[in-house]
Amino acid sequence: MLKKPKSITSPKKFIVGQNLLEALPNYTKIYGDHAYVICDEFILERAKEEAGRSFGNEGFKSEFVKFNYEITQEEIDKHREAVRQSGANIIVGIGGGKTLDTAKATAYYEQLPVVIFPTIASTDAPCTALAVIYHSDGSFDRYLFLPSNPDIVLADTKILAAAPTRFFVAGIGDALATYFEARACYRKNGDNLVNLKPTLSGLGIAKMCYDTILEYGLQAKIAVNQGITTLAVENTIEATIYLSGVGAEAGGLAAAHAIHNGMTAVPSLHRAQHGEKVVFGLLTQLVLESAPKEEIATVIQFIKEIGLPLTLNDLGMDEFREEEWRKVAEAACAEEDTMKNMPHPVTPDDVYQAIIAANALAEHYKNEVNPKGI
Repeated sequence: MLKKPKSITSPKKFIVGQNLLEALPNYTKIYGDHAYVICDEFILERAKEEAGRSFGNEGFKSEFVKFNYEITQEEIDKHREAVRQSGANIIVGIGGGKTLDTAKATAYYEQLPVVIFPTIASTDAPCTALAVIYHSDGSFDRYLFLPSNPDIVLADTKILAAAPTRFFVAGIGDALATYFEARACYRKNGDNLVNLKPTLSGLGIAKMCYDTILEYGLQAKIAVNQGITTLAVENTIEATIYLSGVGAEAGGLAAAHAIHNGMTAVPSLHRAQHGEKVVFGLLTQLVLESAPKEEIATVIQFIKEIGLPLTLNDLGMDEFREEEWRKVAEAACAEEDTMKNMPHPVTPDDVYQAIIAANALAEHYKNEVNPKGI
């Protein structure tokens, strides 16, 4: 058997700035002159007005279509058919992670270039060669591994800073796990998100992501609370979107995201953001690893400082049902998921016990002023 090579992959271009929506044709025109734009509902009219006018001024065609709330295979197929009927030659996604993943998946199946324009910094989805597909009830379906990353990712800090603070903080939560999952995968020499081996560069980028959000995350959150953009906001956006995306893709995922995927089957948690659930998955991963107490203390202190949910009750759990959480643990250990990237073998019972321990730890230190005594 041939040994798998290592890899580091990223978008062809990552642009950070302001007023990028009205300049969208400047970035799409090198790939096509007829854009099919999948938008979140809240920004659809603004996108039509600003980007649509710019497309028209350049003599380009554009179609703006509302994303239907959930990325399912049926939603992807609907957009594929619409793209073929329109004759569009480039796909653009404007919105949150599921909207962007829908654009990436549609572009992949139709073999077209894709430009990604996140409106919330809630996940690292914009930069990855990956789409996460769900069932219509919101439960996890599968990962769709793509042959290439988006052609361009445009991060408009003015738009991202204007989004509700909860989304911004959820993105910090998603990014918080990046280093720990990449570290686990690197130690295991597991498979990264392009099904190759993790690189030292990927691990280094993941560590830079962690260091950046620890340094700037709280400052950035306070600025976003005011609806303003500062250097701390820009640095944090670069970390949560680019460093986290590239670090996760090149470094790999492990227990935190696998547990998140299992948690999508718990109905009472459906209102929790992706990054919020990943944070609890991270706590569980640290328990599984028996991580140093100083490391756990730093993570818990930051979670509290930034205002992320810490316990299962904080996430919205109505009642702890053993059968339900046994299913979460089973799903997290599914062969196709990323639990296999942990440095040591992990069983569903290990995960179930670690979930209980992580929640108890979180409950114990929830009201502590400083959990350094862990």
